[in-house]
Amino acid sequence: MQKDEDGFYTPVAGAVDPPVALAASNPEEEKPGVNSDLIQSTFEVTVTLADQQLDPNSPLYSAKTFEELGLQADLLKGIYDMGFSKPSKIQERALPLLLSNPPTNMIGQSQSGTGKTAAFVLTMLSRVDFSLNKPQALCLAPSRELARQIMSVVVAMGKFTNVQTEYAIKDNLPRNATNVTAQIIVGTPGTMTDLMRRKVIDVTHIKVFVLDEADNMLDQDGLGDQTLRVKNLLPRGSPVQIILFSATFPDHVRSFAANFAPNANKIELQKEELSVEGIRQFYMDCRNEEHKYDILVSLYSLLTIGQSIIFCQHRHTADRISQRMTAEGHKVASLHGAKDAAERDAIIDHFREGRDKVLITTNVIARGIDILQVNMVVNYDLPLMNEREKGGDGIPDIETYIHRIGRTGRFGRKGISINFVHDKKTWLQMEQIEKALGRKIIRIETNDLDEMEEKMKKALK
Repeated sequence: MQKDEDGFYTPVAGAVDPPVALAASNPEEEKPGVNSDLIQSTFEVTVTLADQQLDPNSPLYSAKTFEELGLQADLLKGIYDMGFSKPSKIQERALPLLLSNPPTNMIGQSQSGTGKTAAFVLTMLSRVDFSLNKPQALCLAPSRELARQIMSVVVAMGKFTNVQTEYAIKDNLPRNATNVTAQIIVGTPGTMTDLMRRKVIDVTHIKVFVLDEADNMLDQDGLGDQTLRVKNLLPRGSPVQIILFSATFPDHVRSFAANFAPNANKIELQKEELSVEGIRQFYMDCRNEEHKYDILVSLYSLLTIGQSIIFCQHRHTADRISQRMTAEGHKVASLHGAKDAAERDAIIDHFREGRDKVLITTNVIARGIDILQVNMVVNYDLPLMNEREKGGDGIPDIETYIHRIGRTGRFGRKGISINFVHDKKTWLQMEQIEKALGRKIIRIETNDLDEMEEKMKKALK
């Protein structure tokens, strides 16, 4: 099976993560076990309907309450139990279109924390016939970590229904499994393809097919091929509603997405809203690679004020740093695609629960992962295009940069990101990121550690 940049096809089933925060609209309403203290969205949503004769501003295509959507009572109960009081901005516009009959495809661009997961999960649950024990909705994500997070939302929202769920992630089903009867299946492209080919998943009754982080799923060599295979294995005769959601859609992926989900309604944020407003961006001028490590270690007390994610370019760098820091008495965890499935699940669960404060990782959790306590992201290595596509050597990967630093400052909270720069090449790469984002990245001196710590503490307040 072909792997993506970080061996994303090493997922597994197992314990469902605790329900994650979605875009609940009432900051005052706090539910036990569910993070719902989220800010209201202020951005405007642009809607383009597939049927050009229709008015996208018609009240038919907007819902201010969940009751207006005509949902089953058990689903409504699940939504309120999760701490939602009314639809978020993106949900207001997306849900009437997603739930309309006959079903229509959708391409949605919306940053994490705006309620897109809840929107497509609610669509899957609404389309399922709970009396039929056959697969009816498939959802693909680029990593096992994101697949598990999505499943936690399905389980929480479907709590009062009879929904049956299953993972299509590696090491979950026994190799000789012959039949999956679950109605909603969440997984990664390679494993989903394998199970469909072997007829373990019967595709006859599939009504909905969702791609989360769709730009990543359609763009990457390995993932793009596998995702296309899943789509091609779906039943030809009966219509399947295709839903693509992502925080970013680079231009070269846009046309591919339009072919993948033909005649789709499109919903997107105004482009400037995809910037990283709430995140204060800094860079640290280091002398060389070894100095980068020294500075990281000197930041340890700051990294543990909340929780921090350190992004590296390679697995071996993540392992080397975590081994050195652990040997020096610092408590850190390391996560990447080469680790086995059970270990990956345990690491991300410990981090979610706050048992580990510092996570050193590759791009494996750069996308979509919501952990509210993360208030600092360190780009130990800047993300480069050659990690995603051939011929991109030395060119900074702006999309991945936005996704990475977006792991902090979730849902309107304060967050900071730090880029390590250690030579002329990395300095120029960071300058390109500044230009692309149209934002100044502030320099922090590394020769006075006390002053450095003072500036960081101030930024975190």
